[in-house]
Amino acid sequence: MKIYLIPKNGNFYKANLHSHTTLSDGQWTPEEMKEQYKAQGYSILAYTDHQVFINHNDLADDNFLPLNGYEIDITEDKPWGTTTKTCHFCLIALDRERTLQKIYHDSIYIDKNADKVDIDKTRAPIKRVYDHKFISLLMQEARNDRFFVTYNHPVWSLESNGDYLNYHGMHAMEIVNNGSYVTGHEEHNSILFDNMLHNGEDIYCIATDDNHNVCSIDSPNCDSFGGFTMIKADKLEYGTITKALIDGSFYASEGPSIYDLYYDSDDELFHIKTSDAVRIVMSGGKRYNNAVTPNKKGETITEASFNIGMLGDGYVRFTVRDKNGKEAYTNAYNVSKILSKIKNNG
Repeated sequence: MKIYLIPKNGNFYKANLHSHTTLSDGQWTPEEMKEQYKAQGYSILAYTDHQVFINHNDLADDNFLPLNGYEIDITEDKPWGTTTKTCHFCLIALDRERTLQKIYHDSIYIDKNADKVDIDKTRAPIKRVYDHKFISLLMQEARNDRFFVTYNHPVWSLESNGDYLNYHGMHAMEIVNNGSYVTGHEEHNSILFDNMLHNGEDIYCIATDDNHNVCSIDSPNCDSFGGFTMIKADKLEYGTITKALIDGSFYASEGPSIYDLYYDSDDELFHIKTSDAVRIVMSGGKRYNNAVTPNKKGETITEASFNIGMLGDGYVRFTVRDKNGKEAYTNAYNVSKILSKIKNNG
């Protein structure tokens, strides 16, 4: 029996789940953003401008799906500077027709887009209190209000494990944030992801651009097209895609592709099939990990198999590295739940 960790059926759709346009502090209009991302093979773009939730359904076509969202920031109450901590998280609406923005704070971007936003005036603006419990309550409120909640760029935000381990309510965290990376921040967050999983969080990981497009496309510092999420679903339709997000039917990448991932009860092995890779790793955040590499330097592999080994009481996830050092990351999967499915269907 095969338990598919990434669904066997469906199509992969390339997505950027964090972006900024001229509606906040980005340099491309929403229409330009669509044009540029479609040209690079993307099917999905989440519009997550700072502090303003605006519906972009008019940009949809047969080959392009806009997801409607926004980014909230909660910052320490002190003058902004190089040591000021902040917490940013994106909210992506699960329902296509959603327009009402319940969680908001005073913002120049709300004032700038007064004719486009639908603010819930029955409640006052939130006070931006940099407090772990308060931030967790906001995340949970957004989650309950049918938004997909992602925790963003912890390195750029100057947050440590004393901060992010106290946040609860998110669906996913950014294992890669390309926008922060190109500006000099080491925004590759595998260790942070493991820390959160060990802390009991049942969350996914995504890779995003967080693009503002200050630099041109041909610049090494272009912040577009560097981090993406491959979502597998039956069709390019709003509710189908957001359900795939909730179900974790995706992987994160900077370049490599993952075609297949499943556990086979017949040989008791995990199997993964990928694009050309120089290293495929199974990890569970413990000392027992395993890496498969080619026989010789300069060669590549496109598949690997792994025994559960000593990960039976925890989770398992996989990382694929290509010859350029770019990586792809699966979500984490509970091993006990996988084995339980097999037992219940046996």
